[in-house]
Amino acid sequence: MSSYSVEEITAEELARITPVAEGLAGQVRALVDATVRTEVDADAVAEAREHIAAATEILRRRQLDGAFGVRFSEAAGKRNWGNAVCGVRNPIAPPLEMSYDGEKLTGTAHMGAAYEGPAGLVHGGMIAAMLDQALGSAAESAGAPGMTGTLTIRYRQGTRLGPITVSAWLDRVEGVKSFAKGTVSTADGVTVEAEGVFILPRWARGEVREAMIRAVGEG
Repeated sequence: MSSYSVEEITAEELARITPVAEGLAGQVRALVDATVRTEVDADAVAEAREHIAAATEILRRRQLDGAFGVRFSEAAGKRNWGNAVCGVRNPIAPPLEMSYDGEKLTGTAHMGAAYEGPAGLVHGGMIAAMLDQALGSAAESAGAPGMTGTLTIRYRQGTRLGPITVSAWLDRVEGVKSFAKGTVSTADGVTVEAEGVFILPRWARGEVREAMIRAVGEG
């Protein structure tokens, strides 16, 4: 699949472009938050729209034909910078910042006004997206990558807007199927539990799979 690719990129180039991508996405993310919460008058909104249109025109001067995709390299590891949950270049992403200790993946994010569902609470669909990403990433980090086959979620209580922690781990592997579990927690305790089955598709059982494992480690 053309959206998955092995690329050549140096550590120096990665160090140069990462803060640029993070900075732009962070500013657009702040713009989204400001858009949700602003109470300025119509004239101020019109002024802001002029600036936004100008910035959009600048960024459109050169762009990809399609999505960013997922890229693998020995120097940069896995780059899924367009990802809607953890993508460095994607201002829609909270982003969920994840780390793996060899057994469990831990993700943290600050869920602001842009992610509200019920009043004062994180939208359940956003919770599902973060768990989908975290469980899949936990399986991949453990050396058993796959794509979501099923995702079962139990909402135990509302998840308040603000800081959240997502925990995920690989439970077991059966052939090309990886079974993972996870939770979402806040200061109120565990708010959501999830179980997922991730299946390695046929096209990813060769070169791409080996590149994925090399990029994230052997688990």
